[in-house]
Amino acid sequence: MSPERAPARALVVGAGFGGIAAALRLRARGYAVHVVDRCNQLGGRARVFQHQGFRHDAGPTVLTAPSLFRELFALHGRCLDDVVKLVTPTPWYRFRFADGDHFDYGPDETATEAEILRIHPPDLAGYRAMRHWCDAIHAVGYEQLADQPFHSFTRMLGQAPALLKLRSHESVWQMVCRFLEHDKLRRAFSITPLLVGGNPFATTSIYGLINGLERAEGIWFAMGGTGALIQALADLMHEVGITVELEAPVERLIIENGAARGAVLASGAQRRADLVVSNMDPARLYGLPDMPRTLFPAIRRRWGELSMGLYVLYFGTRRQYPDVAHHTVWFGERYRELLTDIFRHQHLADDFSLYVHRPTATDPSFAPAGCDSFYVLCPVPNLRGGQDWAVEGPRLRDRIVAALHATLLPGLADTITAEFAMTPEDFYKDYDAEAGAGFSLSPRFTQSAWFRYHNRGEGLADLYVVGAGAHPGAGVPGVLNSARTLERLLPARP
Repeated sequence: MSPERAPARALVVGAGFGGIAAALRLRARGYAVHVVDRCNQLGGRARVFQHQGFRHDAGPTVLTAPSLFRELFALHGRCLDDVVKLVTPTPWYRFRFADGDHFDYGPDETATEAEILRIHPPDLAGYRAMRHWCDAIHAVGYEQLADQPFHSFTRMLGQAPALLKLRSHESVWQMVCRFLEHDKLRRAFSITPLLVGGNPFATTSIYGLINGLERAEGIWFAMGGTGALIQALADLMHEVGITVELEAPVERLIIENGAARGAVLASGAQRRADLVVSNMDPARLYGLPDMPRTLFPAIRRRWGELSMGLYVLYFGTRRQYPDVAHHTVWFGERYRELLTDIFRHQHLADDFSLYVHRPTATDPSFAPAGCDSFYVLCPVPNLRGGQDWAVEGPRLRDRIVAALHATLLPGLADTITAEFAMTPEDFYKDYDAEAGAGFSLSPRFTQSAWFRYHNRGEGLADLYVVGAGAHPGAGVPGVLNSARTLERLLPARP
């Protein structure tokens, strides 16, 4: 063995996108990296379901920042595009309204503007102005701040002038309403916070950066699905010597002299390390036995507002729906009132709005020949709403199938097959998500940047936090950037 000292050891707890990205960045810095995860496959919420001949991406289906994945491969001298084929769905999104009208958005800007002219000509000028405004938010909120750790409140104050100039005190809904008049267009362009667990009527307008990010890098789909990205990352981890241990839930951290020195698994086995990176839900991390009870996490765990829960129905159809887009947002009659029911009152209403994913629009391999694969996501209250999902899940399933049967997917009730569902109870059980929330903390202004769980762990040395609950927040770009903050927090060399 070389007389040089052995490389420092890093333990990554959780193998969602944030944990995987952290592991690859640590390995590029020279650490010996071991990853543990409670599930039986990599990916966390981005795992894959294979069911009766149909394939389903379990969670994220929209790729908006491919540069972040390319960077992970480039750190190890590889090229993402050699192993994963990325394509652009057209349109990016189709918004279907309760009156049967629809609005196709992206990727062709001329076509998008033609749609706006069809719906409400006076909004074209406002759309163009909003586009420039969101580009400005993206330039500051994403390009300059997304991978910057916010551990110091004075650092937060230092950014205040730029954030105030961008009117960060506004909600996304208020921002959109400054530019657009028509309710359909207001709905379409304000719904993006729901992609990261936020209510458009309460989420800071800084999340208008999502609109800017879409134009800066596009919207993509990996052939083979998000699971193809996970497999490519798994292969890369294996190639560079990262070890992975699945079905290994963590019982508690090993704490020595005020520092994180590994973890004890539910089996009783110990995995020792010189530093620990947690990709757990931070509320669950800081609730582990023997964790220091420091003020900031205690406040967040006690009074933090969590994102909504998710009911996700996965199914196949014995026929195809060629007129249904890859990504469809299906609006119900109510908008503000429905979101108030979900976020404020924790009430499961009889009505809903839906996100419908039809990957077979782009990749036929998701279903047997002549069939389609679908997942339908319905925002619902998290477990703090007190719903009995053993009862409410089947009822909601029937209402969703009936609504789609009557509108977007005619005949669905007669052709649906191979179905199963996830409820907030499953998010709690499978992902250890606090209250079964789909995206950890909701992205309000008072739960963003310094106000969000910090990337440097509280109360312990050598503890770091990545993932949806940590800065900068949920969504694939958010969790990948949370791992990027490690570059600014770790010592120069292990």
